[in-house]
Amino acid sequence: MVRAPSLGPSPRPSPRGHLHEETKVIERLPRGVRVLLAAALGTSLTLAAGCGSTGDDLSKGKTLFVFAAASLTETFTSLGRTFEAAHPDVKVKFDFGGSSTLAQQITQGAPADVFAAASPATMKTVTDAKDAADAPTTFVRNRLEIAVPPSNPGKVKALKDLTDPKLKVVECAPEVPCGAAALKALAAAKLKVKPVSQEQDVKAALTKVQLNEADAALVYRTDVKSAGGKVTGIDFPEAAQAINDYPIATLAKAPQPALAKEFVQLILSGQGKSVLQQAGFESP
Repeated sequence: MVRAPSLGPSPRPSPRGHLHEETKVIERLPRGVRVLLAAALGTSLTLAAGCGSTGDDLSKGKTLFVFAAASLTETFTSLGRTFEAAHPDVKVKFDFGGSSTLAQQITQGAPADVFAAASPATMKTVTDAKDAADAPTTFVRNRLEIAVPPSNPGKVKALKDLTDPKLKVVECAPEVPCGAAALKALAAAKLKVKPVSQEQDVKAALTKVQLNEADAALVYRTDVKSAGGKVTGIDFPEAAQAINDYPIATLAKAPQPALAKEFVQLILSGQGKSVLQQAGFESP
C-alpha cells in the first residue's frame, strides 16, 4: 500500500486574510448598519477599558468645590487645609475670582457646592436664580485702602491725591464688588478718578502695584496685608462709607451638599472667624 507523501500540517489562514474578508463583508453592509456596528464596537471598548481600571480609580475620595471672592484666597486656602485634615477622604478645590464672574458661572450651571461673595449684590444674582440652597449668611466685612509701592513714588497720602492725572491709578471694574465700593467711596468724597485700567478682581489690581505698573490701586485692606511688604496701605476716612459685607451660602445643585454645609459651618465657627480676623477682615 502506497501512502501519499505527507504534505505537513495545513497552513493556517492568515489573520490578515480573515481581516480582509471581514472588511469586505462590512463594506457591503448598508451605511446605517455600519454606523450601529461602529457604535457597538465603541461601547465594547469603553466597557473593556472600564473593566481594566485599577482599584485606585474606584477608591478616589470626594471633591468639594468652593467658589469664593479673590480677596478670600489666603484665608479660605488655609481653612480648606483645615477642612481636609478633618476629612482625609475629601479634597477642597477653590475657584477664586471676581464675585460677579463667579455668580454668573454658577447661574450658568458651573458645578459648585459653596459660594462666598464679596457683596450682597453679587450673591443676589445667585439667590434670584434660585441657585442657593439656603439663605446666605454674612460672615465678614471688608473695607478699602489705597495700595502703593513701598517707595510711594506718587507721594499719595489721601484719596484726593488719586485725582492727579499724572498718577497711574488702578481700580476694580465697577461690576466687581471692590470696584463698586471704590465708586461709592469716591462719590462720598465727591471725587472723580480716571483709572488707567479696571481689573476683574482685586488681586489683579493689587498685582499692578506690586509690579510697579501703577502708582496706586484701590483694594481691600486684607489684600494689602496679605501682600506683606510688597505694597504699603494708606487708610482714608471715606472708606467707612463703602464697607462690603461678605455673604456665604451652600448651593442648590451642590454635588456634595452635606460637606458643603460642614464647610460653611467651619467658616462661621470660632476657628474660622479667628483666621479671617487675623487677615484683617471685620466682624459683621
